[in-house]
Amino acid sequence: MAGEYASLLDDLQAEQEQLASDVDGIGRDDWLRPTPARGWDVRDSIAHLADTDEVACDTCTDGPRALNVVRHRYASSEDFTLAGVLRGRRRPGRDVLEWWRESSAREREVLDTIEPATRIPWGLGMSASAFATARLMETWAHGLDVRTALGRPARDTNRLRHVAWISLRALPYAFTVAGRPVPEAPIRAEVTLPDGSAWTFGPPDAPARITGPAAQLCRLFVQRIRRADSTELRAEGDAADAALDVARAFL
Repeated sequence: MAGEYASLLDDLQAEQEQLASDVDGIGRDDWLRPTPARGWDVRDSIAHLADTDEVACDTCTDGPRALNVVRHRYASSEDFTLAGVLRGRRRPGRDVLEWWRESSAREREVLDTIEPATRIPWGLGMSASAFATARLMETWAHGLDVRTALGRPARDTNRLRHVAWISLRALPYAFTVAGRPVPEAPIRAEVTLPDGSAWTFGPPDAPARITGPAAQLCRLFVQRIRRADSTELRAEGDAADAALDVARAFL
């Protein structure tokens, strides 16, 4: 497991550094380009990542901005998120990028000192391994928004297996948020990664099955596309069909 965790942290670094590289050197007007996230521009997206990476560090180390400390200062999770974005709006884009580079590097350093099974009090609580995966997922999702705003192609890599994993692990939560019962039947996913290789999740004999490209599965679960747009995904069985209806990978 230790080797897998080290590899996961390497993938987190690669995802973060790839997005940082893509916005490094863009012009002032580019930082202010609107993204598909309503009301947010490119700078806002990077500021959100920088702020949440700082909160992530303090959550792992019992620091002053640990999530369970700061969230009570705001009326809602939306207000908490907005506060982080507003921190970025007081800075030029290049300074926001430097802020994110520093906070993401610190985040990786902190995660590297923690055993992968250690429980992190984030949301409902999760292992350090799942937490690192969640940070990779969020970086990738906001990277989609940023690259769309800049008119650049998406950067889909085999790191999508991490996004797919946490998406499918989050299904009980997704059903709960949607106000629907969690299916008793296990779900199997068989998806194709960008390099053409197969990635699977769940028992091989599961009566419910999701198949298709990982890129569409992950976009659906981070809610960057609607189910009607995920034309290459196939659901076999009621539980799989319901899973694609409630798809949600984040809090």
